[in-house]
Amino acid sequence: MIPMAAIFCMLVLLLSCLISGTSAQYNTQYCDNSKGNYTINSTYHNNLNTLLSTLSSHTEINYGFYNFSYGQNSDKVNAIGLCRGDVKPDECRRCLNDSAVTITQLCPNQKEALLWLKTGKCLLRYSNRTIFGVMQYSPGFYLKNVNNVTDADNFIQALSNLMRNLTVVAASGDSRRKYAADRAIASNFKTVYVYGLVQCTPDLSEIACSSCLEKVISEIPSCCVNAIGGRILRPSCNIRFESDLFYDQTPKLDSDVTAPSPSPPSSLNNTSPEGSNNTVIVVIAVVLSTVVVAVSFKEEEGKKTFSRQVPINQDDDDIEIAQSLQFDFDTIRVATEDFSDSNKLGEGGFGAVYKGRLPNEQMIAVKRLSSGSSQGDTEFKNEVLLVAKLQHRNLVRLLGFCLEGRERLLVYEFVPNKSLDYFIFDPAKKALLDWAMRYKIIKGISRGLLYLHEDSLLRIIHRDLKASNILLDEEMNPKIADFGMARLVLLDQTHANTDRVVGTYGYMAPEYITQGQFSVKSDIFSFGVLLLEIVSGQKNSSFRHGENVEDLLSFAWRKWREGTAVNIVDPSLNNNSIINEVMRCIHIGLLCVQENLTDRPTMATVMLMLSSYSLSLPIPSEPAFYAHSTTRSLPATLSWGHSSRATTNESTNKSAQESENENSITELYPR
Repeated sequence: MIPMAAIFCMLVLLLSCLISGTSAQYNTQYCDNSKGNYTINSTYHNNLNTLLSTLSSHTEINYGFYNFSYGQNSDKVNAIGLCRGDVKPDECRRCLNDSAVTITQLCPNQKEALLWLKTGKCLLRYSNRTIFGVMQYSPGFYLKNVNNVTDADNFIQALSNLMRNLTVVAASGDSRRKYAADRAIASNFKTVYVYGLVQCTPDLSEIACSSCLEKVISEIPSCCVNAIGGRILRPSCNIRFESDLFYDQTPKLDSDVTAPSPSPPSSLNNTSPEGSNNTVIVVIAVVLSTVVVAVSFKEEEGKKTFSRQVPINQDDDDIEIAQSLQFDFDTIRVATEDFSDSNKLGEGGFGAVYKGRLPNEQMIAVKRLSSGSSQGDTEFKNEVLLVAKLQHRNLVRLLGFCLEGRERLLVYEFVPNKSLDYFIFDPAKKALLDWAMRYKIIKGISRGLLYLHEDSLLRIIHRDLKASNILLDEEMNPKIADFGMARLVLLDQTHANTDRVVGTYGYMAPEYITQGQFSVKSDIFSFGVLLLEIVSGQKNSSFRHGENVEDLLSFAWRKWREGTAVNIVDPSLNNNSIINEVMRCIHIGLLCVQENLTDRPTMATVMLMLSSYSLSLPIPSEPAFYAHSTTRSLPATLSWGHSSRATTNESTNKSAQESENENSITELYPR
């Protein structure tokens, strides 16, 4: 039972919002403690993380419905992801990826939970019980528009007819989509329309879908009487109606029976779309709950995109966001104790990184970029805004920036356990990383790279993935860092070229070194090298086995061909119970470093290989730079491109391999 004092406070908050006209934004979630809880790092927790991180990676799905399971017996996790029928595949995957991050934050230990993001464009739910093909009506949520219709009788009648017609169309859909949207005339005095959509999870039968939608429609008078808009959300079905057009025209699927919605009349072409300014009331109606809480919020404004073609001072929202990310130079100077050597964490081609502490006690890492960049302030800010949008648990988060004179500073979250190379290449410290920890790091890097390649707002190629750019947090979770050389490409672009090859030898793909061609597959090559390093515990450039020294790729391939791949494994990993998993990782690593880039798997496929042991792996071909003797196979200098800035491993005496780095955060390809 919720205390009366709490109820009173919530009602006061509601009234104050309504009176003042302010609004708030809320996700709609339900964390079910009645179905049990899990403990952190338990088998169920790991299965859940694996399933959520790979749910939206199935790029062959273009109809917005994902239903997958992972695990066995009581630790099996079942998950459903459903995007609204008008949401495009790329936007759908981004929505589900954001949901996967958000739901585990809002419901940190519940075995069953569901979430509708505040955009209303996707639903994500998971459970340890069977949820596929089962019509579930609880919990429920109402979202009501506070504005009322002027011709209530005609509006209600038109809405009722529209919803029932849409129910017939949606319920007759196939196993990919049960969705329908259309409009109806709501007033004869002047042309006023009511727009509506209905949707079920496609795993329901036609009868179950009809039953669910009919129940929802019957609730309209009690939740949204005389309102010009509203939503009713249930786990298995949902509806929405508005007086303005809020959905996009949906391309028909093959054999789709859904009739296309007619285009709105010209007089309504400027009505508010999804990101309208209408205020609505959210009502949480959980079955068996004794309290209904109402709060007001404004629907999320349509997301802005940023590019170099739009100066930052042309959009007030851009200015506001940029200002919120900009740090005062004196604040950073004080936080780092005037960039003292005692606070220096490292230094590379980009400049130095310093540890700092803000006045609120938050720890930060400050990257002080080298001088000499030709990039203007506006472009620098726009690229910061782009990178700041990248938020994933396996990426180091950019907190902001500072521009003052020739000073260009990037402020990142502080990650306390240094970088992966600090552990994995140290004879003593590598013993701290058992196989469970190393496998966790491998999968975390995979998730972060998958996000960059497929699930982020932009497709990003890192170009310098290596052990020293994998930072470890307090729980040894990996975070990909250093986007100083990252390239943003079009979402449908498969590769690009540059006359400036930057990166670190040993991790760079052959097509990138020799031709300047980079793609997601060049990142896959780097990942494969990194994977073999984690398994072996040695650097790619100097793999030592007894008295023999050769590069890691040559050694791994030779031992694989000889059937003695176990000799690649770090001797500190002496547990025979994990040998099959280790061998599988060596196999995946060799697939990633194949010379022909078309033979290398995508990051989504790598995730499946790591997660599903029933998936058979293809036989790898000879890796790039394979040496048929024990001599180094990597060239000491480049034979292509006069402006290359790549460095060989032999050219530096520093403790970790470093990369010469362009000063910009990214090189943006217009979208």
